[in-house]
Amino acid sequence: MPSRKLTLTNRRGLHARAATKLVQCCQPFDARVSVYRGDQQADASNIMSLLILAAPCGTELEICTEGEEAEEALEAITQLFEARFEEDS
Repeated sequence: MPSRKLTLTNRRGLHARAATKLVQCCQPFDARVSVYRGDQQADASNIMSLLILAAPCGTELEICTEGEEAEEALEAITQLFEARFEEDS
């Protein structure tokens, strides 16, 4: 199961718009994606689950993927984080 630790660097962290973009990023892939903040786990296909993590800017999240396209999904998510969810200029 591929996993990677990523840090939220967009100003507002994992708020509603960023959570929506994360869900949409995962949808095209044949992979299950879980997001961990410490002991808390969220399903990346569920916006409310992601919002419950209450992850502000600077939070390190562990992204775990499994399935046929797990590596591809993890790479796409990494790019989304690096692009700061396309929010900050």
